[in-house]
Amino acid sequence: MKSKNYTGRQGESKKDEKPNLVRDYMARNLITFAPKQSVLEVMHLLLKHRISGGPVVNENNELLGMISEGDCMKQISESRYYNIPMADALVEKFMVTDVETITDDISIFDAANKFYTTRRKRFPVIGDGKLIGQISRRDVLKAALEAEGNHW
Repeated sequence: MKSKNYTGRQGESKKDEKPNLVRDYMARNLITFAPKQSVLEVMHLLLKHRISGGPVVNENNELLGMISEGDCMKQISESRYYNIPMADALVEKFMVTDVETITDDISIFDAANKFYTTRRKRFPVIGDGKLIGQISRRDVLKAALEAEGNHW
């Protein structure tokens, strides 16, 4: 007796299909900050550009750290507690320097796993030792929607 396969037609792999890589979805035009910039100025820029944080780079575009709304909150709290003028607080004192990064050649799905396991909101993307972009959770969601219906 013959049996029939009812699993349906399996998707054919397309040889010309490109992998979904971080470089295809990352933001390239970033708002960046300098270590000697005032935290007060950072707060203005975060609000103006409707972002929650950004990379801190030196004059060679090398990543030094990240500064976020939370870091600014710390500065607000400390300025009141220690009676320090807010204009005197510099980014270098409040930025996070232990920053996880990724490269632009990893799969967007590997990036999704990294977001899930680390609970980060954004990762700076590094190439040749310099900041070349940033990938966010939202970028990964866009990539997943574009890949909808394809085999992951």
